[in-house]
Amino acid sequence: MTNRTLSVDNISKLYRIGVPQVTSENSSNPLVRVLTKPFANFRKYRSLYSFSEAELAGETPRNDILWALRDVSFNMDEGDIVGVVGANGAGKSTLLKVISRITPPTKGRLTVRGRVSCLLEVGTGFHGELTGRENIYMSGTILGMRKREVDAKFDDIVEFSGIGKFVDTPVKRYSSGMSVRLAFAVMAHLEPDLLIVDEVLAVGDVEFQRKCLNQMSEAGDRGRTVMFVSHNMSAVARLCKRGLFMRGGELVQDAPIADVVYSYMTAGGQSSAERVWEDMSEAPGDDSVRLHAVKVVGENSMPTGTVDIGHAMGIQITFDVLEPGHQLSPYITMVSDAGIDLFSSADSNRQFESEPREIGRYTTICWVPSEFLAEGTHYVRVVMRAMNRQMLVFRESDVVAFNVIDEKNSGFGTTWWEGKPKGLVRPNLDWTCEYTPPAMIIKG
Repeated sequence: MTNRTLSVDNISKLYRIGVPQVTSENSSNPLVRVLTKPFANFRKYRSLYSFSEAELAGETPRNDILWALRDVSFNMDEGDIVGVVGANGAGKSTLLKVISRITPPTKGRLTVRGRVSCLLEVGTGFHGELTGRENIYMSGTILGMRKREVDAKFDDIVEFSGIGKFVDTPVKRYSSGMSVRLAFAVMAHLEPDLLIVDEVLAVGDVEFQRKCLNQMSEAGDRGRTVMFVSHNMSAVARLCKRGLFMRGGELVQDAPIADVVYSYMTAGGQSSAERVWEDMSEAPGDDSVRLHAVKVVGENSMPTGTVDIGHAMGIQITFDVLEPGHQLSPYITMVSDAGIDLFSSADSNRQFESEPREIGRYTTICWVPSEFLAEGTHYVRVVMRAMNRQMLVFRESDVVAFNVIDEKNSGFGTTWWEGKPKGLVRPNLDWTCEYTPPAMIIKG
Protein backbone atom coordinates (compact mmCIF):
# COMPACT_ATOMS: atom_id res chain seq x y z
CA MET A 1 0.00 0.00 0.00
CA THR A 2 1.38 3.40 -1.02
CA ASN A 3 1.74 5.92 1.81
CA ARG A 4 0.52 9.48 1.35
CA THR A 5 3.24 12.11 1.81
CA LEU A 6 1.31 15.30 1.11
CA SER A 7 -2.34 16.28 1.24
CA VAL A 8 -3.42 19.77 0.16
CA ASP A 9 -7.09 20.45 0.87
CA ASN A 10 -8.66 23.71 -0.40
CA ILE A 11 -5.60 25.81 0.41
CA SER A 12 -5.99 29.56 -0.14
CA LYS A 13 -3.56 32.41 0.53
CA LEU A 14 -4.72 36.01 0.73
CA TYR A 15 -2.37 39.00 0.81
CA ARG A 16 -3.09 42.63 1.46
CA ILE A 17 -1.14 44.81 -0.92
CA GLY A 18 -0.13 48.44 -0.58
CA VAL A 19 -2.48 51.23 -1.59
CA PRO A 20 -2.06 55.03 -1.43
CA GLN A 21 -2.69 56.28 2.09
CA VAL A 22 -5.22 59.03 2.71
CA THR A 23 -3.61 61.86 4.66
CA SER A 24 -5.38 64.35 6.88
CA GLU A 25 -4.64 68.02 7.35
CA ASN A 26 -3.02 67.31 10.73
CA SER A 27 -0.56 64.85 9.15
CA SER A 28 1.52 67.74 7.86
CA ASN A 29 2.35 68.65 11.46
CA PRO A 30 5.71 67.01 12.37
CA LEU A 31 4.77 66.63 16.03
CA VAL A 32 1.50 64.88 15.14
CA ARG A 33 3.34 62.52 12.79
CA VAL A 34 5.86 61.56 15.49
CA LEU A 35 3.16 60.91 18.09
CA THR A 36 0.80 58.96 15.83
CA LYS A 37 3.34 56.93 13.80
CA PRO A 38 3.59 53.96 16.26
CA PHE A 39 -0.19 53.58 16.26
CA ALA A 40 -0.33 53.92 12.47
CA ASN A 41 2.38 51.27 12.06
CA PHE A 42 0.51 48.91 14.40
CA ARG A 43 -2.75 49.35 12.48
CA LYS A 44 -0.92 48.84 9.20
CA TYR A 45 0.80 45.65 10.44
CA ARG A 46 -2.45 44.29 11.85
CA SER A 47 -4.33 44.99 8.62
CA LEU A 48 -1.78 42.97 6.64
CA TYR A 49 -2.71 39.75 8.44
CA SER A 50 -6.34 40.24 9.45
CA PHE A 51 -9.23 39.96 7.03
CA SER A 52 -12.96 40.38 7.47
CA GLU A 53 -15.40 37.55 6.82
CA ALA A 54 -16.61 39.39 3.72
CA GLU A 55 -13.05 39.65 2.39
CA LEU A 56 -12.39 35.96 3.01
CA ALA A 57 -15.64 35.05 1.28
CA GLY A 58 -14.81 37.28 -1.68
CA GLU A 59 -18.06 39.20 -1.26
CA THR A 60 -16.52 42.66 -1.26
CA PRO A 61 -14.40 43.66 -4.27
CA ARG A 62 -11.24 45.32 -2.96
CA ASN A 63 -8.21 46.69 -4.75
CA ASP A 64 -5.91 46.17 -1.76
CA ILE A 65 -6.13 42.36 -1.48
CA LEU A 66 -4.73 39.62 -3.69
CA TRP A 67 -5.58 35.92 -3.75
CA ALA A 68 -2.20 34.33 -4.42
CA LEU A 69 -3.81 30.88 -4.04
CA ARG A 70 -7.49 29.99 -4.31
CA ASP A 71 -8.96 26.63 -3.24
CA VAL A 72 -6.01 24.45 -4.34
CA SER A 73 -6.38 20.72 -3.65
CA PHE A 74 -4.22 17.71 -4.59
CA ASN A 75 -2.41 14.75 -3.03
CA MET A 76 1.05 13.23 -3.47
CA ASP A 77 2.19 9.74 -2.48
CA GLU A 78 5.58 8.12 -1.89
CA GLY A 79 7.62 8.01 -5.09
CA ASP A 80 5.57 10.69 -6.89
CA ILE A 81 7.57 13.19 -8.95
CA VAL A 82 5.24 16.05 -9.86
CA GLY A 83 6.03 19.06 -12.04
CA VAL A 84 4.37 22.40 -11.30
CA VAL A 85 4.07 24.73 -14.29
CA GLY A 86 2.52 28.13 -14.91
CA ALA A 87 3.35 31.67 -15.91
CA ASN A 88 5.03 34.15 -13.59
CA GLY A 89 2.54 35.19 -10.92
CA ALA A 90 0.48 32.01 -11.25
CA GLY A 91 1.01 31.08 -7.59
CA LYS A 92 3.67 28.38 -7.94
CA SER A 93 6.19 29.84 -5.49
CA THR A 94 3.47 30.75 -3.00
CA LEU A 95 2.20 27.17 -3.11
CA LEU A 96 5.69 25.83 -2.39
CA LYS A 97 6.18 28.28 0.49
CA VAL A 98 2.90 27.16 2.04
CA ILE A 99 3.83 23.48 1.68
CA SER A 100 7.29 24.23 3.11
CA ARG A 101 5.59 26.01 6.03
CA ILE A 102 7.48 29.21 5.32
CA THR A 103 4.15 31.02 5.20
CA PRO A 104 0.81 29.80 6.60
CA PRO A 105 -2.30 29.42 4.43
CA THR A 106 -5.19 31.83 4.94
CA LYS A 107 -7.69 29.01 4.55
CA GLY A 108 -7.57 25.27 4.02
CA ARG A 109 -5.78 22.28 5.47
CA LEU A 110 -2.26 21.02 4.78
CA THR A 111 -0.96 17.62 5.91
CA VAL A 112 2.69 16.62 5.40
CA ARG A 113 4.15 13.31 6.57
CA GLY A 114 7.88 13.25 7.23
CA ARG A 115 10.73 15.69 6.71
CA VAL A 116 10.48 18.48 4.13
CA SER A 117 13.50 19.99 2.37
CA CYS A 118 13.12 22.87 -0.07
CA LEU A 119 15.26 24.91 -2.43
CA LEU A 120 13.22 27.99 -3.27
CA GLU A 121 15.77 30.80 -3.59
CA VAL A 122 19.52 31.13 -3.90
CA GLY A 123 21.02 30.68 -0.44
CA THR A 124 17.78 29.57 1.20
CA GLY A 125 18.47 28.04 4.62
CA PHE A 126 22.16 29.02 4.71
CA HIS A 127 23.84 31.40 7.13
CA GLY A 128 26.25 33.59 5.21
CA GLU A 129 28.76 33.90 8.05
CA LEU A 130 29.06 30.11 8.45
CA THR A 131 31.28 27.97 6.24
CA GLY A 132 29.97 25.41 3.80
CA ARG A 133 30.88 22.63 6.26
CA GLU A 134 29.03 24.34 9.12
CA ASN A 135 25.96 24.95 6.97
CA ILE A 136 25.85 21.28 5.96
CA TYR A 137 25.71 20.19 9.60
CA MET A 138 23.25 22.96 10.49
CA SER A 139 20.90 21.82 7.70
CA GLY A 140 21.10 18.25 8.96
CA THR A 141 20.26 19.40 12.49
CA ILE A 142 17.23 21.34 11.21
CA LEU A 143 16.02 18.16 9.49
CA GLY A 144 16.34 16.29 12.79
CA MET A 145 19.37 14.22 11.80
CA ARG A 146 22.10 13.06 14.15
CA LYS A 147 25.72 14.09 13.55
CA ARG A 148 26.76 10.58 12.56
CA GLU A 149 24.01 10.52 9.91
CA VAL A 150 25.36 13.74 8.39
CA ASP A 151 28.93 12.39 8.67
CA ALA A 152 27.93 9.43 6.49
CA LYS A 153 26.63 11.78 3.77
CA PHE A 154 29.23 14.55 4.04
CA ASP A 155 31.71 13.36 1.41
CA ASP A 156 28.92 12.68 -1.12
CA ILE A 157 27.52 16.18 -0.56
CA VAL A 158 30.87 17.88 -1.11
CA GLU A 159 31.65 15.77 -4.19
CA PHE A 160 28.24 16.42 -5.77
CA SER A 161 28.41 20.18 -5.15
CA GLY A 162 31.96 20.48 -6.49
CA ILE A 163 33.01 23.00 -3.82
CA GLY A 164 35.69 20.78 -2.27
CA LYS A 165 38.42 23.34 -1.62
CA PHE A 166 35.89 26.00 -0.59
CA VAL A 167 34.01 23.90 1.96
CA ASP A 168 35.63 25.78 4.85
CA THR A 169 35.01 29.21 3.30
CA PRO A 170 32.06 31.34 4.55
CA VAL A 171 29.06 30.89 2.27
CA LYS A 172 28.74 34.66 1.81
CA ARG A 173 31.89 34.41 -0.35
CA TYR A 174 30.26 31.87 -2.70
CA SER A 175 28.91 32.77 -6.13
CA SER A 176 25.21 32.18 -6.76
CA GLY A 177 26.08 29.03 -8.71
CA MET A 178 28.18 27.63 -5.86
CA SER A 179 25.42 28.38 -3.35
CA VAL A 180 22.81 26.59 -5.44
CA ARG A 181 25.07 23.57 -6.01
CA LEU A 182 25.74 23.20 -2.30
CA ALA A 183 22.11 23.82 -1.34
CA PHE A 184 20.84 21.18 -3.75
CA ALA A 185 23.52 18.68 -2.71
CA VAL A 186 22.61 19.12 0.95
CA MET A 187 18.89 18.91 0.27
CA ALA A 188 19.08 15.82 -1.94
CA HIS A 189 21.60 13.78 0.05
CA LEU A 190 20.05 14.27 3.49
CA GLU A 191 17.10 12.14 2.33
CA PRO A 192 14.00 14.23 3.09
CA ASP A 193 10.60 12.59 2.62
CA LEU A 194 9.41 15.54 0.50
CA LEU A 195 11.88 17.31 -1.79
CA ILE A 196 10.79 20.70 -3.20
CA VAL A 197 12.84 22.39 -5.93
CA ASP A 198 12.01 25.75 -7.49
CA GLU A 199 13.34 27.40 -10.66
CA VAL A 200 16.69 28.24 -8.99
CA LEU A 201 18.32 25.34 -10.86
CA ALA A 202 18.49 27.72 -13.81
CA VAL A 203 21.53 29.25 -12.06
CA GLY A 204 23.55 26.07 -12.57
CA ASP A 205 25.35 25.01 -15.73
CA VAL A 206 24.05 22.34 -18.10
CA GLU A 207 26.06 19.51 -16.53
CA PHE A 208 24.91 20.40 -13.03
CA GLN A 209 21.27 20.57 -14.17
CA ARG A 210 21.65 17.07 -15.63
CA LYS A 211 23.06 15.79 -12.33
CA CYS A 212 20.19 17.40 -10.42
CA LEU A 213 17.54 15.86 -12.66
CA ASN A 214 19.15 12.44 -12.28
CA GLN A 215 19.36 12.88 -8.51
CA MET A 216 15.67 13.81 -8.28
CA SER A 217 14.72 10.85 -10.47
CA GLU A 218 16.71 8.50 -8.23
CA ALA A 219 15.05 10.04 -5.16
CA GLY A 220 11.67 9.12 -6.61
CA ASP A 221 12.88 5.59 -7.27
CA ARG A 222 13.85 5.34 -3.58
CA GLY A 223 10.31 6.29 -2.54
CA ARG A 224 10.93 9.99 -1.92
CA THR A 225 8.32 12.51 -3.05
CA VAL A 226 9.50 15.33 -5.33
CA MET A 227 7.89 18.62 -6.41
CA PHE A 228 9.71 20.36 -9.26
CA VAL A 229 8.91 23.86 -10.52
CA SER A 230 10.48 25.04 -13.76
CA HIS A 231 9.83 27.02 -16.94
CA ASN A 232 11.97 24.49 -18.81
CA MET A 233 9.28 22.22 -20.21
CA SER A 234 11.81 19.73 -21.57
CA ALA A 235 13.25 19.17 -18.10
CA VAL A 236 9.77 18.91 -16.56
CA ALA A 237 8.64 16.40 -19.19
CA ARG A 238 11.80 14.34 -18.77
CA LEU A 239 11.63 14.12 -14.98
CA CYS A 240 7.92 14.02 -14.13
CA LYS A 241 5.03 11.71 -14.94
CA ARG A 242 2.36 14.00 -13.49
CA GLY A 243 1.89 17.76 -13.65
CA LEU A 244 0.01 20.59 -11.96
CA PHE A 245 -0.90 23.62 -14.08
CA MET A 246 -1.32 26.81 -12.03
CA ARG A 247 -3.00 29.94 -13.38
CA GLY A 248 -4.12 33.01 -11.46
CA GLY A 249 -3.62 31.28 -8.12
CA GLU A 250 -5.83 28.34 -9.07
CA LEU A 251 -5.00 24.75 -9.95
CA VAL A 252 -6.57 24.43 -13.40
CA GLN A 253 -5.21 21.00 -14.36
CA ASP A 254 -3.86 17.92 -12.57
CA ALA A 255 -3.03 15.37 -15.25
CA PRO A 256 -0.27 13.36 -16.97
CA ILE A 257 2.71 15.61 -17.60
CA ALA A 258 2.44 15.59 -21.42
CA ASP A 259 -1.14 16.92 -21.22
CA VAL A 260 -0.22 19.56 -18.66
CA VAL A 261 2.80 20.78 -20.63
CA TYR A 262 0.76 21.06 -23.80
CA SER A 263 -1.98 23.01 -21.98
CA TYR A 264 0.62 25.38 -20.58
CA MET A 265 2.33 25.87 -23.93
CA THR A 266 -0.98 26.68 -25.64
CA ALA A 267 -2.48 28.78 -22.81
CA GLY A 268 -3.67 32.30 -23.53
CA GLY A 269 -5.23 31.49 -26.89
CA GLN A 270 -1.93 31.75 -28.75
CA SER A 271 -0.41 28.95 -30.77
CA SER A 272 2.62 27.40 -29.15
CA ALA A 273 3.98 26.84 -32.65
CA GLU A 274 4.79 30.51 -33.14
CA ARG A 275 6.78 32.93 -30.99
CA VAL A 276 7.39 36.56 -31.92
CA TRP A 277 9.30 39.22 -29.98
CA GLU A 278 7.79 42.57 -30.99
CA ASP A 279 9.91 44.48 -28.47
CA MET A 280 13.53 44.04 -29.54
CA SER A 281 14.82 45.01 -26.10
CA GLU A 282 13.14 41.91 -24.61
CA ALA A 283 14.25 39.52 -27.35
CA PRO A 284 17.05 36.99 -26.74
CA GLY A 285 20.44 38.22 -27.90
CA ASP A 286 22.85 41.10 -27.38
CA ASP A 287 23.99 44.26 -29.15
CA SER A 288 25.13 42.24 -32.17
CA VAL A 289 22.03 40.13 -32.90
CA ARG A 290 18.48 39.68 -31.59
CA LEU A 291 16.02 36.87 -32.16
CA HIS A 292 12.79 38.16 -33.74
CA ALA A 293 10.61 35.10 -34.34
CA VAL A 294 10.52 31.30 -34.40
CA LYS A 295 7.75 29.42 -36.20
CA VAL A 296 6.81 25.85 -37.02
CA VAL A 297 5.83 25.77 -40.70
CA GLY A 298 4.37 23.17 -43.02
CA GLU A 299 5.39 22.30 -46.56
CA ASN A 300 3.61 25.46 -47.74
CA SER A 301 5.77 27.57 -45.37
CA MET A 302 2.67 28.58 -43.38
CA PRO A 303 2.66 28.36 -39.55
CA THR A 304 1.13 25.19 -38.13
CA GLY A 305 0.85 23.55 -34.74
CA THR A 306 0.12 20.07 -36.08
CA VAL A 307 2.32 18.17 -38.51
CA ASP A 308 1.45 14.92 -40.26
CA ILE A 309 4.20 12.33 -40.38
CA GLY A 310 3.73 11.98 -44.12
CA HIS A 311 4.71 15.60 -44.80
CA ALA A 312 7.89 17.61 -44.35
CA MET A 313 7.95 20.46 -41.85
CA GLY A 314 10.31 23.28 -41.01
CA ILE A 315 11.54 25.44 -38.15
CA GLN A 316 11.68 29.04 -39.36
CA ILE A 317 14.03 31.38 -37.49
CA THR A 318 14.03 35.15 -38.03
CA PHE A 319 16.75 37.28 -36.46
CA ASP A 320 18.07 40.82 -36.75
CA VAL A 321 21.78 41.53 -37.16
CA LEU A 322 22.45 44.87 -35.48
CA GLU A 323 26.22 45.23 -35.86
CA PRO A 324 28.56 44.42 -38.76
CA GLY A 325 31.54 42.12 -38.50
CA HIS A 326 29.95 39.11 -36.79
CA GLN A 327 29.98 35.55 -38.14
CA LEU A 328 26.61 34.30 -36.86
CA SER A 329 25.27 30.78 -37.24
CA PRO A 330 21.94 29.56 -35.78
CA TYR A 331 21.14 25.96 -34.95
CA ILE A 332 18.25 24.05 -33.43
CA THR A 333 17.77 21.02 -31.21
CA MET A 334 14.57 18.97 -31.45
CA VAL A 335 13.38 17.68 -28.06
CA SER A 336 10.84 14.92 -27.42
CA ASP A 337 7.91 15.16 -25.02
CA ALA A 338 10.03 13.10 -22.59
CA GLY A 339 12.66 15.86 -22.56
CA ILE A 340 15.17 13.86 -24.61
CA ASP A 341 17.28 15.63 -27.24
CA LEU A 342 16.50 13.91 -30.55
CA PHE A 343 18.93 15.69 -32.85
CA SER A 344 20.60 19.03 -33.54
CA SER A 345 21.12 20.78 -36.84
CA ALA A 346 23.20 23.84 -37.70
CA ASP A 347 22.59 26.31 -40.51
CA SER A 348 23.90 24.54 -43.61
CA ASN A 349 24.96 27.83 -45.21
CA ARG A 350 28.66 27.64 -44.34
CA GLN A 351 29.33 31.05 -45.87
CA PHE A 352 28.39 32.86 -42.67
CA GLU A 353 30.67 30.73 -40.50
CA SER A 354 33.66 32.34 -42.19
CA GLU A 355 32.18 35.63 -43.44
CA PRO A 356 30.41 38.28 -41.34
CA ARG A 357 26.75 39.01 -41.94
CA GLU A 358 25.62 42.47 -43.00
CA ILE A 359 23.21 44.47 -40.85
CA GLY A 360 19.61 43.46 -41.58
CA ARG A 361 16.92 40.84 -41.00
CA TYR A 362 17.54 37.19 -41.89
CA THR A 363 15.00 34.36 -42.15
CA THR A 364 16.26 30.79 -42.33
CA ILE A 365 14.35 27.50 -42.29
CA CYS A 366 15.57 24.11 -41.11
CA TRP A 367 13.56 21.48 -43.01
CA VAL A 368 12.79 18.13 -41.38
CA PRO A 369 11.87 15.42 -43.93
CA SER A 370 8.64 13.46 -43.88
CA GLU A 371 8.52 10.00 -42.30
CA PHE A 372 11.09 10.93 -39.68
CA LEU A 373 9.60 12.26 -36.42
CA ALA A 374 7.55 9.97 -34.18
CA GLU A 375 4.06 10.84 -33.00
CA GLY A 376 3.75 13.11 -29.98
CA THR A 377 4.62 16.61 -28.79
CA HIS A 378 7.99 18.05 -29.75
CA TYR A 379 9.83 21.14 -28.52
CA VAL A 380 12.50 23.26 -30.19
CA ARG A 381 15.61 24.80 -28.66
CA VAL A 382 17.19 27.64 -30.65
CA VAL A 383 20.83 28.67 -30.29
CA MET A 384 22.80 31.46 -31.95
CA ARG A 385 26.57 31.06 -32.22
CA ALA A 386 29.05 33.88 -32.85
CA MET A 387 31.78 31.98 -34.69
CA ASN A 388 34.29 34.84 -34.64
CA ARG A 389 33.88 35.26 -30.87
CA GLN A 390 33.59 31.52 -30.19
CA MET A 391 30.60 32.01 -27.93
CA LEU A 392 26.87 31.38 -27.65
CA VAL A 393 24.91 34.60 -28.03
CA PHE A 394 21.68 33.03 -26.77
CA ARG A 395 20.21 29.63 -25.99
CA GLU A 396 16.40 29.52 -25.78
CA SER A 397 14.70 26.28 -24.68
CA ASP A 398 11.12 25.32 -25.56
CA VAL A 399 10.71 28.31 -27.86
CA VAL A 400 7.96 26.57 -29.83
CA ALA A 401 6.08 23.27 -29.59
CA PHE A 402 4.06 21.23 -32.05
CA ASN A 403 2.25 17.92 -32.36
CA VAL A 404 3.17 15.17 -34.81
CA ILE A 405 0.30 12.92 -35.90
CA ASP A 406 -0.06 9.93 -38.23
CA GLU A 407 -3.41 10.23 -39.99
CA LYS A 408 -2.91 7.33 -42.39
CA ASN A 409 -0.20 5.30 -40.65
CA SER A 410 1.99 6.65 -43.42
CA GLY A 411 4.78 4.43 -44.69
CA PHE A 412 3.82 1.37 -42.65
CA GLY A 413 0.62 0.25 -44.38
CA THR A 414 -2.36 -1.16 -42.48
CA THR A 415 -0.67 -4.36 -41.35
CA TRP A 416 1.44 -2.86 -38.56
CA TRP A 417 0.48 -5.63 -36.17
CA GLU A 418 2.65 -4.59 -33.22
CA GLY A 419 0.91 -1.28 -32.64
CA LYS A 420 2.71 2.05 -32.97
CA PRO A 421 6.30 2.02 -34.24
CA LYS A 422 8.79 2.02 -31.39
CA GLY A 423 11.49 4.60 -30.79
CA LEU A 424 12.04 8.33 -30.52
CA VAL A 425 12.11 8.76 -34.30
CA ARG A 426 10.51 6.58 -36.96
CA PRO A 427 12.25 7.10 -40.31
CA ASN A 428 10.88 5.22 -43.31
CA LEU A 429 14.17 3.63 -44.37
CA ASP A 430 14.92 1.91 -47.66
CA TRP A 431 15.32 -1.87 -47.47
CA THR A 432 16.79 -4.22 -50.08
CA CYS A 433 16.04 -7.91 -50.41
CA GLU A 434 17.58 -10.67 -52.51
CA TYR A 435 15.91 -14.02 -53.12
CA THR A 436 17.86 -17.26 -53.47
CA PRO A 437 16.00 -20.42 -54.64
CA PRO A 438 16.65 -23.54 -52.53
CA ALA A 439 18.52 -25.20 -55.40
CA MET A 440 21.02 -22.35 -55.53
CA ILE A 441 21.83 -22.40 -51.81
CA ILE A 442 25.30 -23.82 -51.33
CA LYS A 443 25.27 -26.20 -48.44
CA GLY A 444 28.37 -26.75 -46.53
